[in-house]
Amino acid sequence: MWQTRLPRQSLFLHFSPPFLLLLVFLLLPSSTQSTSSGKVNAKTQSERREDECDEAVLLKCGFKMLGADLFNDTKMLEINNGAKELNIPTSDANRKLVASDNGGLQNPSYLIFNPEWDSKEAPSPNKRFNYPSVPGVQKPISDEDIAFMTVLELGHLFKTKQISSEKLTEIFLKRLKRYNPVLEAVITFTEELAYKQAKEADHLLSQGVYLGPLHGIPYGLKDIIAVPQYRTTWGSTSFKDQVLDVEAWVYKRLSTAGAVLVAKLVTGSLAYNDIWFGGRTRNPWNIEEFSYGSSAGPASSTSAGLVPFAIGSETAGSMMYPADRCGVTALRPTFGTVGRTGVMSVSDSLDKLGPFCRSASDCAIILDAIRGKDPDDLSSRNIIFDDPFMVDITKLSVGYLEDASMEVVHVLQSKGVKMVPFELNYTVDSVQGILNYAMDVEMLVNFDEWQRNGLDDEYEVQDQWPLVLRRARVMTAVDYFQAQRARGKLIREVRESFTVDAFVGSVTERDRVCMGNLVGLPVVVVPTGFTEISDPPSVRKTAVTTGIYAPPDRDHIALALAMAYQSVTDHHKQRPPIDDIGSHVDI
Repeated sequence: MWQTRLPRQSLFLHFSPPFLLLLVFLLLPSSTQSTSSGKVNAKTQSERREDECDEAVLLKCGFKMLGADLFNDTKMLEINNGAKELNIPTSDANRKLVASDNGGLQNPSYLIFNPEWDSKEAPSPNKRFNYPSVPGVQKPISDEDIAFMTVLELGHLFKTKQISSEKLTEIFLKRLKRYNPVLEAVITFTEELAYKQAKEADHLLSQGVYLGPLHGIPYGLKDIIAVPQYRTTWGSTSFKDQVLDVEAWVYKRLSTAGAVLVAKLVTGSLAYNDIWFGGRTRNPWNIEEFSYGSSAGPASSTSAGLVPFAIGSETAGSMMYPADRCGVTALRPTFGTVGRTGVMSVSDSLDKLGPFCRSASDCAIILDAIRGKDPDDLSSRNIIFDDPFMVDITKLSVGYLEDASMEVVHVLQSKGVKMVPFELNYTVDSVQGILNYAMDVEMLVNFDEWQRNGLDDEYEVQDQWPLVLRRARVMTAVDYFQAQRARGKLIREVRESFTVDAFVGSVTERDRVCMGNLVGLPVVVVPTGFTEISDPPSVRKTAVTTGIYAPPDRDHIALALAMAYQSVTDHHKQRPPIDDIGSHVDI
């Protein structure tokens, strides 16, 4: 059972710059003077009163929009003058100082969100997990079969010299190029870099140096993650030619582990849904559908066997939704587990990086490689994880919600897990609104210049970020921090209600998606089956998934349970009908 004492705590949250207390368009010029034929003429007292009345009417409308229409006319005029004299000059100065670059890669806030429920941090370096061996695995004859092997299996083939990293790189690059015209999942092929890294991986192994299970294994990165000398487009028309001289921390970790980057994969424009400047990414299980979520490229590519694994990101469902749609295993880790240096920021208090994989075991391996304290990401931590491969699941009490997969419940129960009906109770009823306040305001902080320069007019879908960020412009600092106080209340109530070691439930129920991200809960998405689609072509299917949630810093529990479930099921091993998707598509 998960029980802890609730400390008294202020909200662990994030920044708010001096958001405009009043709209700029409401800061009207002084009406005490007028010009005529180049001369300044003083107005009569009656005319000045009339102008002040007109100004008060306009101010009243603005104050009402901000939810601040509690002041009389005199006070509103005083506030207006004060904003001109103090608030706007300060905001202008701060913006020039720290907001000249878009994407949030520089000048991080020092007000940091910390989701931990107890205070313990691992020493550096972390102790690595004990990976299971896969003896007896032999190289398949078919490249198709190789493409759908797990990281552990591919790692065994490489370690035993049954296949070279260069050959693996060739296989996956060929698949990426073959299927990308249909799936629209790749923004940039990193072919030259991939072969360079693959040759280095092969050379190290020939010298007797083996770096671990990711040594020589190809993978893809969501294109909000910077890699020097390659475009980092953020999926946006505004930045489609951008090359950042930054090496993202997660990329460095994977390079150190010997992994081989083969492609920068599609992100929805500025990490919003699945539409990007080059098209819209599709679901391999049903080519008539789109991937639905800004980690569209990583989910689609992993599902179709175009990469063994990929790194995506989530702020408010960008991993959960495409993992569910594309039927792949994915881990959204505890907030702060994976460093975000070199990664475009949507929301500093919500953004998380995590893997899309063939299996939960692979997710554990990737997590082990990329976790740890990033010295340049103030939110990242050295978290003490138990080894998920060593967890005794028979000692766990696991709840299941009404929308949980009962197959998962029964399988875990058969393996000795205590399964109990469960409800996660909290009284906060504005969860999605709280998330919107955090995400929208923090996103606007990172793209203030972009909006001010009118670049939002060229955004791919006008009712997405442009509309959201225009609305965020009139969210006040007071209301932002009130939302963060409500977030703190939500966190405390979820903590009190979390009386099990983990729980099973849907990963797409909207309130739960928002709650999980606000609280910082880790969750593993596991495929649990497929439903047939009657419309032709009949090979199309709809993937079905569920989620295994754990408390913050207990990712190993969710992973252990997911691995137990997948040890006796094969839903995660199924291959989408990518070669038979319909006569109207030419592969």
